[in-house]
Formats: sequence, structure tokens, C-alpha cells
Amino acid sequence: MEKVEEDIWARATKAADDLYHVKETFFPANPDDKVSKLQNESDLALRLLDSVPPEQRKSPIQRATYEYLKGKILDVVPEYRKDAEDHLSKAVKLNPSLADAWLCLGSCIWKKGDLPAAKNCFNLALSKGPNKKILCQLSMLERSMAQGSENQAEIVEESIQHAKEAITLDVKNGNSWYNLGNACLTSFFVTGSWDHSKLLQSLKAYQNAEKDERMKSNPDLYFNCATVNKYLENYERALSGFEAAALKDPSLNATEEVQMMVNLLDKIENLLKGHAKTKRVASWASSLAAVKLSSSHKRATVDLLSEGLNKAVAVVGKVLFFVKHENVTPLYFLVCDSNQTCFVLSVYGMRNDAIKEGDLLTLLEPYYRLVDFSWKGKCHQFKSIRVDFLEQVLVNGKTLPPQLLLRSSIYAQHKP
Repeated sequence: MEKVEEDIWARATKAADDLYHVKETFFPANPDDKVSKLQNESDLALRLLDSVPPEQRKSPIQRATYEYLKGKILDVVPEYRKDAEDHLSKAVKLNPSLADAWLCLGSCIWKKGDLPAAKNCFNLALSKGPNKKILCQLSMLERSMAQGSENQAEIVEESIQHAKEAITLDVKNGNSWYNLGNACLTSFFVTGSWDHSKLLQSLKAYQNAEKDERMKSNPDLYFNCATVNKYLENYERALSGFEAAALKDPSLNATEEVQMMVNLLDKIENLLKGHAKTKRVASWASSLAAVKLSSSHKRATVDLLSEGLNKAVAVVGKVLFFVKHENVTPLYFLVCDSNQTCFVLSVYGMRNDAIKEGDLLTLLEPYYRLVDFSWKGKCHQFKSIRVDFLEQVLVNGKTLPPQLLLRSSIYAQHKP
């Protein structure tokens, strides 16, 4: 008899877990199909739970398990449900040591917008013992709490710490690595979108997440990894990442991201074609040789730069064009050097009035790369310099004032 009793609870628990598996891995072309599938599966799970005989729901532990599973099943939908909260609240009152019930209650309360109460639930869940799932949820919640707060960067730093704690509990868990990648990416945006190292940390975390087979079905991983590659200017990887995300979940705006990037690359190519070796460029290039440099930097033209960071080197150039595009950051400019070589300058973490068309720039310790790849049969090739710090650029011979730093946070189209 006891075996039958165990079986029915085990089946009900499995039905609830399977329901969340559908939520996390099923991404049909029509989002309504997911809603109806979840509805059908949750109805079946509730029927199975309700088939537990009343005599097996008598003890506080049994009643707590019943209330917890009922609340968990009802809470699978994206919107807040009061009945789910009521059942989960009963569960934790009947059995306060039920960590997963505290976790589900926190997630439910989060949906109605009470973030401090949700955090309290997650902390109570954690007090029952270390748990990677709870740490990841807490890390995600902290990123939501950071939005609009005065100490955004500090709260996101807490989020990163909780994400790292989750990884120490299971270094092979892809979801924990994915969560750390998201935390580092959010940190890049809330601190003014200039810190290259945060992007590299994020990319490494996403690459570790991809090693876990279970993450292959997560379209947000592909989307967010493509977002990092976009800001690292790994254009080809970004395009293929967004395309993969669009195939896995058509409701993401990944197709639009591909189009925006292609538009930007086409615009850059057209500007470069239109200004290569023109008389206007020649007259400006000759005036650049007169620009004086400090003795600590060696003068170089773009053609002499090495791939990556060029220490103790300076490139002098004239801004021909500000390249307008759909994203807030980075700022793109078309610049020519004293050799009449045109290149693309991307500038991070600065306000859009920091550099203007016609300005004379001295780029110190430039980060250089040759962009060269093909996409859909079209070849894209151009020289590129990236500027991450205010100190890396002199405008018309002068250092830029700190007020031109972009201090506001940018919320990119990534899933936090």
C-alpha cells in the first residue's frame, strides 16, 4: 500500500517537473501554441494531483506537498496568479523547511511586482541549504531590482557573486553559467557600456553554458551570446547567433537584429567606397602630418598597426562622417589617416556629442582589427579601431572632459 502511495506522489511531482521542462524548452513558431500546450499539460498535472486520495493528504507534510505542487503547477503561466500564491503560502506555513516551495513562492510574488518580498522568499529558501537553482533565481531578481535604482552597479555586482556561488555548487551546470553570462552582460550595460573585460567574461560564461547539452534548446542563450559578440564586433558570430536564436524562438526580435547589423555594415561599406582616395580626403590627410604628439607615443598610420592593442602608439585621423545606426552604443565614425586610408572608429561609453564630423583625433594605444568575413554571399572588409576609454582619444589636441562619459545605463535587447 505504501508503494502505491509513493507512486502517486512521485507521478504528481514528475508531472509538475515535466510541465516546467515544456516551459523552458518548447518554443513554437506561434507563441499561442505554447500557451495552449502549457494549459493542457497543467490541467492533466492538476487532475493527477487531485487523484491523490484524501487519506494521503492528512499529515502536515503531505498537505504541504499537495499545496506546494498545486501552487507550482498553477504558477507555470507567465502572468501572476493569486491562487498559485495562496497554495504556495499554505505550503510554507505547513512545512517551512520545503525549500522549493519558498523558491516557487518567490517566483510567483516576483510576477506581481513585489521584488523585496520575492527576495525574502529566495533568502528563506537558501537558508535551508546551498542550492544552485535558488542562487540563480536570486541573481536574476537582483538584476531586476537594479533597474532604476541609485546603486545599480552594486546590486548587479551582488547578482554576479550569487551567480558565481551557483557555479561552485555544480561547475558543469549550463544554466548557472548562462546566468553568470547574463549578469556580466548586464554589468556592462549599467556601468556605461565601455568595459570590454565584462563582455569577455560574459562570452566565456556563455561558451561554458553551451557545453551543457540541456542548454542547446535555450534560444535566449543564443540571442544573448550574439549580443555580446555584437558589442565585441565579432560581426559574423553575432549574425549567425541571432539567426540561430530566430530559428529556435521566432518570437524573439533576432531577425530584426540581423537586419540592423546588415544595414550598418552596408552603410559602412558604401561610405568607405564613396570616400576612398577622394581629393577631399587627400587635402585633409596632408594636414594631419603637422599634428604634434607627446614623446611617449610613436606615430603610426592604420596600415602599420598590429591586430589587437597597440601600446605606446598613436594614430592621427580626421573624422569624415558620423555613421548613424539604430543602436545607442557604440558610436561609429568614418575616419581617414595621413596615408589617406579610411577606417571605421567605434567609440564606447561616450556621449554622442563627444566627437563631431571634421574633428581632428589622436587615438592613443588603439585597439585595431581587420574585419573580413562573408555573409550570405556578400564580402565585408574594413579596417577598424575601437576606443573604450576617454583617455584613449584627444579631440583637436585636447583631452575630453569627464562629463562626456556616458554614465546612464543602456538596457539592450537581451534577456536579463
